[in-house]
Amino acid sequence: MPLEERDIEFEGTTVHVWEGGSGFPIMMLHGSGAGASVIANFERVLGPLGERYRILAADLVGFGQSGLKPEMPYFDIEMWLRQGLHLADRLPDGPIGVIGHSLSGAFALKLAARTGRITKVMATGTMGASFEVPDARNRAWTYPETDEAIRGVAEHMVVDKSIITDHHVAHRKTILTRPGYREYFKAMFEKDRQHFVDASAVTRDELSRIDCDVLFVHGRQDASFPPDKTTLVLAREIPTSDVVLLSRCGHNVAYERPEKFLRACEMLFG
Repeated sequence: MPLEERDIEFEGTTVHVWEGGSGFPIMMLHGSGAGASVIANFERVLGPLGERYRILAADLVGFGQSGLKPEMPYFDIEMWLRQGLHLADRLPDGPIGVIGHSLSGAFALKLAARTGRITKVMATGTMGASFEVPDARNRAWTYPETDEAIRGVAEHMVVDKSIITDHHVAHRKTILTRPGYREYFKAMFEKDRQHFVDASAVTRDELSRIDCDVLFVHGRQDASFPPDKTTLVLAREIPTSDVVLLSRCGHNVAYERPEKFLRACEMLFG
């Protein structure tokens, strides 16, 4: 049964979600960057996941097909965490899992520190640890002005450039060319890029309160957030965590290595 799409109200704007399926309930949150969305990260795995689990996948406010935040700051971690808790309330009572990619990997961990409902977390290509960011890793947070630049952003996130199809580029372009979105995106990421890495870091207090099962899945060739700077740092602080490093894989884990991603889901969620 295919997942159903709908918009739900949240704090004066809307959140676009895909939901359906049956089984263990899982909330899915995508990463940040130019043209980021559920589809940009998870399109190749949504169908199979919906056949095995109860899925609620959501575009973050300010990304994908979700609405825009009514006022600045547009990069608002506490607002996105409130969005995550709001979405969790749509899932059946009892334990739930969270899959968070990149920036939302940090969100998944922060949410697990806040609520005991989250008993399983998968973080892919995760952020959440502070490290010095060279300029070369900043392109995903710069607005791409041309189709070629949009493709370049997407190709930077994978090892196998051939999987970045015209369809994928067109999806990101649809998001980026919404009326007023260029100005919104630029305002969201107007600060120095180091600010966003530091702001998303999971604190020691938060790490100490995570006692659920955590599975980190990271591409060895991730040029945006190398696993030794993020995943391996965080895993050392979470005794209940496991780590899977994928060969021939960049930042966009579920899109580039869907079969391995789905096997990891089965290992964690059952």
